[in-house]
Amino acid sequence: MTVSLARRELQRIAPGRPSAVTFGVFDGVHRGHRHLVAALLEEARRESLAAVAITFNPHPRTVLRPGATIAYLTSLEERVELLQSLGLDAVGVLAFTSELAQLEPREFLGLLADELEMRVLLVGPDFAFGRNRAGTLEVSSKIGEELGFRVEAAPMLDEGGEKVGSTAVREALGRGDVRRVAQLLGRPFSLRGPVIEGDKRGRELGFPTANIAIGLDHALPAYGIYVSRAYVRETAYEACTSIGVRPTFEGDE
Repeated sequence: MTVSLARRELQRIAPGRPSAVTFGVFDGVHRGHRHLVAALLEEARRESLAAVAITFNPHPRTVLRPGATIAYLTSLEERVELLQSLGLDAVGVLAFTSELAQLEPREFLGLLADELEMRVLLVGPDFAFGRNRAGTLEVSSKIGEELGFRVEAAPMLDEGGEKVGSTAVREALGRGDVRRVAQLLGRPFSLRGPVIEGDKRGRELGFPTANIAIGLDHALPAYGIYVSRAYVRETAYEACTSIGVRPTFEGDE
């Protein structure tokens, strides 16, 4: 069933011509991811191929390690929007399940080769996937020789010896170092959610506030008050954002 769903999604996004493909979680779509996508776009341009990115949801760690939690840097919707903004010809979302995790590397790469006419697979320097992470760069290259695609590895993006990756972003976020987070992401960190009704205490004090509902699995900065910009539809407002527990009034938290 999982393979059928994966095949259906690949058929849905298939660009209708040979392609260069990359895949991963891409949580945060940080500068390391953008570095990889830029290399993919260059490869696709050079070979006259469509550029395709595949993202997995949920994070594989939550499936491979039941009970594990992930503090997501972006929602799936934001992740897809950010990837699409980079100039890719197609972005697909594959549901990561235990069945998909058990696929042998050849089975999964065969799906990409069949449905996306994959001619180039571009991967990161620490690439490994599939059952028991058997799909290494070397193994994938051998499979590519059989199925008609080649594998290219993009170099790692680092700054001062630190890998630009999701872990580094989460660590900086946990410290409340939003400047470092912005450097790693290549844009300011943002939160998106519906406004929910509060007690209107801020309005009574002359400082109207908006309470935003954020998913429990979304990464947050360390508790504190941050200079920010709030967007309501297309309008931007200078703001301060408080992250933490609600102030106490008359014994109520």
